[in-house]
Amino acid sequence: MTVARVRRQTLDVLVSGPGRTEAIDQQLVRAPFDGVLTSLRVQDGDRVWPGEVLATEVSTNSQAALRGAQALLAAARTPEEKRSARRAMQLAKRSLVAVSLRAPKNSVVVSHQVNSGAVVAKDETLVTLAATDSFVFIAQIAQSDLPDVHPGLPARIVLVSRPQGIPARVHALLPTSSGNDLTALVRLDFQPRRAPPAVGLFGTAQIIVGAHPNAEVVPPQAILRNDITGVTRIALISKDHHLRWTDVTTGIETPSAVEIVKPVLPSGAFVAVDGQVGLSDGAPVAPTLQGSNGTAPSDLADGPKAPGRTR
Repeated sequence: MTVARVRRQTLDVLVSGPGRTEAIDQQLVRAPFDGVLTSLRVQDGDRVWPGEVLATEVSTNSQAALRGAQALLAAARTPEEKRSARRAMQLAKRSLVAVSLRAPKNSVVVSHQVNSGAVVAKDETLVTLAATDSFVFIAQIAQSDLPDVHPGLPARIVLVSRPQGIPARVHALLPTSSGNDLTALVRLDFQPRRAPPAVGLFGTAQIIVGAHPNAEVVPPQAILRNDITGVTRIALISKDHHLRWTDVTTGIETPSAVEIVKPVLPSGAFVAVDGQVGLSDGAPVAPTLQGSNGTAPSDLADGPKAPGRTR
């Protein structure tokens, strides 16, 4: 049987809610005149830097003159016709009105509305950018939790790609569209240079609204719950290596620890984390310490004064 020591640690009190990354500063790169997009150098999701060329546009008149000269050159048969077509081609190239469209700041390409070769109109949106320093997380928080949430609170944003969490801070509660909504929108700002690389990423905001200092905790594997009776229990190991079932009331739960609110466990107690299922109360066990490669703990504390009920 594998056992672990009951520990004490500070646990954060969290208010959580789902949400997604958004950008509050988006720029629309527009066509400066009627023309043809001769090249598009970026794709959705690309990071771009200030001054980087995103696309090239040629004016409609310039494109028409160039194509006309190309057609003349292709149709020319006599030396004179060829010389004339070449002069027209040189003139069209010298008169070409083209512009390179550049990124205004560090950004991520959110979307592109046209592709290379497309005919575009003046002021038509070609590319949508999101400034990388403007990424935020918009979370949906239950209204019942709102009294505990206020600007400045620390938080973590957990994304599929960042399960360890990204540090953030509550910026503001956003106005709700309806008083009947069960949730409210909360904006959280990522810490500088810690924002994720894209908008539209779904995740969970974990806002730290308090703490339980010196909480008594056990590993999650130690908790056994009966879905029918609702009873939660753990298996403590007595000093003489016998199993003692103990009913408990749990509190905060994290991926690595579960708080035991009641009862107060013996100081330095050990709890079973593997091999306890199916054993009766008072059963003798051969404990090995978790992560010790089979070593038995040398300082098992006394278990409960009275044995728990056998189930």
